[in-house]
Amino acid sequence: METFTGLRLTQFSGLLKVVRERGGDGTLRGRPWSLPLAERVLIVAVYYRTNLTMRQLGPLFGVSSSTVCRVIQRLGPLLAVEPVSRPADAAQRLWIVDGTLVPVRDRTVGSSSRNYRFSANVQVIVDADTRLVIAAARPVPGSTADAHAWRASGLSQHCQGVTVLGDGAYLDCGMVTPHRKRPHRPLLPGEEDDNAAHRKVRARVERVIGRMKNYKILRDCRQRGDGLHHAVQAVAHMHNLALAS
Repeated sequence: METFTGLRLTQFSGLLKVVRERGGDGTLRGRPWSLPLAERVLIVAVYYRTNLTMRQLGPLFGVSSSTVCRVIQRLGPLLAVEPVSRPADAAQRLWIVDGTLVPVRDRTVGSSSRNYRFSANVQVIVDADTRLVIAAARPVPGSTADAHAWRASGLSQHCQGVTVLGDGAYLDCGMVTPHRKRPHRPLLPGEEDDNAAHRKVRARVERVIGRMKNYKILRDCRQRGDGLHHAVQAVAHMHNLALAS
């Protein structure tokens, strides 16, 4: 279970419970699924973790590749992480924002970006203390600057009253950003210390994104349309379950 999904059995049970509460079993009308709900959720988790093709997953679960495709399209959105609203102790919380590039095959979602591949830019908010993913934005083309992607994401509404850290790409976005060097004006000693402390804390979001990319779907997404968005949300949910349980 942990090898192919990144979750222990108890954590997977929690994921299964969420999917069932969100209507994963459907109306129970019409032709029934050939697999029970637990195995269908397992298919989605294994797909996101390993990025195996549907032709490879079908024989593993004894179903056709078209069935695997329907299962992923039906249940993928139900695995999404719930965005955290403004916490009661917002003044004491510290969140970190960063963007990451996810290679995609769908050229209507991605664009040629600085990693020389067709990629999408995904903005992620992480709690600095717990390392849990607070929210993730819808993907935008990879050529989009982080500041523009952040403003268009609508995630700022989740950050009311919370101190948010960002790197130098988020200037004028209402975040705590590092001091900038300006022509003929080197950084002052105190500013250098501030930047060092800022980098040390902000590195936590880089580690969280690195752990999320243990799910191979975020290294080469073959899904089209909203498939990448559903994958990011599901991976964030499974990351949180693995970290908090």
